[in-house]
Amino acid sequence: MSAPPLPATITEQDVQEAIARLARVEPGPHWVVSCYLKLEPRDRTRGKYLIKMKTRAKGLLLDYADQPAVAANLEQVVDYLEQPNHLPRARAIAIFASRELRLFEVLPLPHVHRSRLAVSHEPRVRELLGLEEEFGTILAVVYDRTAARFFEVTAYDCVELPGLAGIETSRAGKFHGGPGEHNYHHRIRTEKQRLYAQIADRIFQVNRTKPLAGVVLGSVGVDAGAVIPHLHTYVHDLVFGVVKLNPKQATAAEVREATLGLREERERAWERAHADAVKDGVPRRWAVNGVDATLKALSRGQVRTLLADGHDDDARIDEAIEEALGQRAQIDVLYDEKARRVVDGLAALLRFRA
Repeated sequence: MSAPPLPATITEQDVQEAIARLARVEPGPHWVVSCYLKLEPRDRTRGKYLIKMKTRAKGLLLDYADQPAVAANLEQVVDYLEQPNHLPRARAIAIFASRELRLFEVLPLPHVHRSRLAVSHEPRVRELLGLEEEFGTILAVVYDRTAARFFEVTAYDCVELPGLAGIETSRAGKFHGGPGEHNYHHRIRTEKQRLYAQIADRIFQVNRTKPLAGVVLGSVGVDAGAVIPHLHTYVHDLVFGVVKLNPKQATAAEVREATLGLREERERAWERAHADAVKDGVPRRWAVNGVDATLKALSRGQVRTLLADGHDDDARIDEAIEEALGQRAQIDVLYDEKARRVVDGLAALLRFRA
């Protein structure tokens, strides 16, 4: 069965329809391969993503040596990934394959927890189900001293909202010093600060209507972060950072890509904070560290936040992530080197003491 063409873009509706199709696959005798693959720049370098998937596929072939259907499904997934033109521009991809069920579903995604490959009797869709909720809504604001544009960035989309317009002011040629030019510059400063205050108020109002997962500010020049001092306390801590974007030329695709980049940087900060919490929590029995201890905590339903080493190839880590998804625990896969040094493969912050 030939692979279907990959859509250039994907919407929330596309994903929901795919999940509905996958959910109709009832557990039975047939095998299904589920693949979640990170495709961030570091994963694409020298084909690292393909090397990782081939290595994991070889391991599964050994585990299911007496199941030729599994080998056929794994071969189909690897063959698909070997074609560079099959890869989306997105930062991740999910593939579900079963020749016996005539199933081959491919979805470009903005994010996956970690690259993993699994064999079971039904598609593993828990990560898909939780992705939109986990990603939330990020408000990106691109502005200069004359106007502001607002973009709502979600897991699968970037939609521009109504903007704000300031006063377009050009310098009068007759000013050559003196009170006239002083008054002109004073008016410019006043109008800029008024617009920045309006932007901050709009952000506050949007957050009240729909609680935001983050705020990204985009601009050029020295005023790139000028809105931050105007932000209400409630939203100040939501700011992921400032990116360089031209407010008059930026496209929704450029805004989305810049937002995803800042979100990834924020994730590294979260990883370090959670790793520090594990270090502090283990002596007080509010955290566990190590694969065996974490799996035991998962079996008891204790895990509030699961921490997994993003580069550790222990197959038990993938199973722990799947179990944590089923328990609706928070999942934090560690790629920050400082955070990874703290965690021995797996660790967890607990709902109740060990």
